[in-house]
Amino acid sequence: MERLTCFKAYDIRGELGRELNQDIAYRIGRAYGKHFRPQAVAVGGDVRLSTPSLKMALAQGLMDAGVDVIDLGMTGTEEVYFAAQSLHVDGIEVTASHNPINYNGMKLVRAGAIPVSGDTGLHDIRRLAEAGDFAVPDRIGQLSHHSVLNDYINHLMSYITPSEVKPLRLVVNAGNGAAGHVIDALEVQLNQHSIPIEFVKICHEPDGLFPYGIPNPLLPECRAATSQAVRAHQADMGIAWDGDFDRCFLFDEQGRFIEGYYIVGLLAEAFLQQPELPHESRPRKIIHDPRLVWNTVDIVTANGGQAIQSKTGHAFIKERMRHEDAVYGGEMSAHHYFRDFAYCDSGMIPWLLVAQLLSVKGRRLSELVAERMQAYPASGEINLTVTDTDDAIATVRAVFEPDAVALDQTDGISLCFADWRFNLRASNTEPVLRLNVESRGDPALMKRKTAEVLGLLQPFFVSTS
Repeated sequence: MERLTCFKAYDIRGELGRELNQDIAYRIGRAYGKHFRPQAVAVGGDVRLSTPSLKMALAQGLMDAGVDVIDLGMTGTEEVYFAAQSLHVDGIEVTASHNPINYNGMKLVRAGAIPVSGDTGLHDIRRLAEAGDFAVPDRIGQLSHHSVLNDYINHLMSYITPSEVKPLRLVVNAGNGAAGHVIDALEVQLNQHSIPIEFVKICHEPDGLFPYGIPNPLLPECRAATSQAVRAHQADMGIAWDGDFDRCFLFDEQGRFIEGYYIVGLLAEAFLQQPELPHESRPRKIIHDPRLVWNTVDIVTANGGQAIQSKTGHAFIKERMRHEDAVYGGEMSAHHYFRDFAYCDSGMIPWLLVAQLLSVKGRRLSELVAERMQAYPASGEINLTVTDTDDAIATVRAVFEPDAVALDQTDGISLCFADWRFNLRASNTEPVLRLNVESRGDPALMKRKTAEVLGLLQPFFVSTS
């Protein structure tokens, strides 16, 4: 029996030809239909050149399993989330997000946009797809085409109050991915509501060849175009997305990249300062990941909220969001989750909220985050390829734990001291360690301790020679 290596912990992704092709996509569709037996599945796809053929093979597999397929067209992942919630159907997005150009994959949700992961059916789908033992269906599903774009745009607009938004010039960088058509549709709505936002569009048109590289602004080398455009056009803010735009990255009016950690605090404060709803219980809950925490906890506590830590990763965050009925959740990796968006992550809602904050507070983005960046300076995530992640973590823990005031193992190890803390965790999919360090108002201490941890890890670095 063929082993399918494209199945990961929370989604499907693999190298084209070797790990993922049309036959495998077809079998995934058959397996999904056999395991879950949904009446209908909404299917969307990103701009990659391989996506249309994989999407149609997936759709054919679903239909041969007796499932009706709703083709949403070219979409970002969150448009599939929205369809799964609003149409009350299952959803699958064909996308490889920020992976290399020779990759593709799928993200799967049940009706209501509940994610499908290894613990909730993904492993079962893999086993069925590997076996390939599919019976002749009682019926063949029907294919229809439907766009949720207008309803989705209306939902996005519900997060802002038009009268509160003042004139803004925003640089938007879709990275030639899937975000451009949403910006265009939002622009029409903003004009109809007389909301004075001007867009400066770069790398705007969808292009599966990705002439400027795969869009992944989490990497420093992918930020220059947005930063330069902000300065050249004297914009109030820059926004860049990854390929399927479920993450957005913000740049201040000087073109400086703002770490997602500080945007989490900014949005948490915004939600906690909104008027209470009649059905809401206090305190409002905010979910955060364990990599960098002090700034978020400080802001949430000061605004009468309850900060709740969750393991890193969208499946864990979404599950905790639902369990706690949290109003908002954020990860420093620029994933932002919203209760009113089926507890899912969105790359469009965050920048809309920040644009309104700039207007309401009458301050620049740099001013909104400067105090927090000074209060809790952070290293940003440092990714290290090592020979043995377990031994590397054990070595660091043995040195630092005796002097720590607290140890947390929600995700890797987090060791806290009086004036600094760090999180060190292993990747789920590759021999990579991810390090984050922060301090209480002491950038020099943060840098010094970062160097100390890196020094302990150096013997484990994979040689590049």
